[in-house]
Amino acid sequence: MLGAGRGLRDVSTEALIVLLRAVYRRDVDPPLAVESLTRVGLQYAAEDLLGALRGLDARAVTAVLVCVIAERRAAEQPAAG
Repeated sequence: MLGAGRGLRDVSTEALIVLLRAVYRRDVDPPLAVESLTRVGLQYAAEDLLGALRGLDARAVTAVLVCVIAERRAAEQPAAG
């Protein structure tokens, strides 16, 4: 797992949203596998996604994805003041 140390840093926010939507719709049932990521078009990000999310259940995957997406969106907002 070469990508394990990078976490989800190199995965686009759009890809994370695709995965979150797939988990909610049960198009992907964690624990994640390359095959399930390929079915939803995320094979190009499989190494990083599996490095960060391998072995987690649906609730944990959902929690991580929601947190990362929210954190990124908050960082994109202009500073108030």
